[in-house]
Amino acid sequence: MTLDAVDTAECEALTRNLRRRGAIVLAFFALVWAFAGGSGIASMPVSVTVGVVAVVLTAVAVVSAFRGAAGPVVRQVRLPEKWNRGVGLVNVAEVVAIFAVVAASNAAGRPELIPPGICLVVGLHFLPLARLFDQWQYKWTAWLLTAVSVAGFAVAATGAAGETVRIVVGLGAAVVLLGSSLHVAVRG
Repeated sequence: MTLDAVDTAECEALTRNLRRRGAIVLAFFALVWAFAGGSGIASMPVSVTVGVVAVVLTAVAVVSAFRGAAGPVVRQVRLPEKWNRGVGLVNVAEVVAIFAVVAASNAAGRPELIPPGICLVVGLHFLPLARLFDQWQYKWTAWLLTAVSVAGFAVAATGAAGETVRIVVGLGAAVVLLGSSLHVAVRG
């Protein structure tokens, strides 16, 4: 085996691993958002149904992540130098920004702004991740989550109940993240 063949095999293995892990993380957070959205639904049977459907769809996404990542690598990722350090910094900044959103919303007496604020932070954090992971799909994930966040702020601005804001943002973010998870799993 030549050195190039080893490098190619290692790069393909890394690509599969990153694709699988990314799809699983996206699916997990889609489930979290679905539960958050479902928690705003007053009807217990409907809320439980949303939760059950979310669990099933998350399982489908995780299975797809393992099956899709096992297939041929159509496009190898091209990671920038020190990409993993950059990912760590982006994730730390995301967590700090989420805490700031929660603190500011609570201090302002507007807890209904927490879901759209967090959704905005999560959406925007996908912009640098798109480059760091060499996953162009994360750009549309970022913009769609930002749109969900804007919709949540708009609903909150109408004076709607916090539960309504949670439903709009939670279920909207769940759909975006689940779609992104399946796309990464199946298409790479």
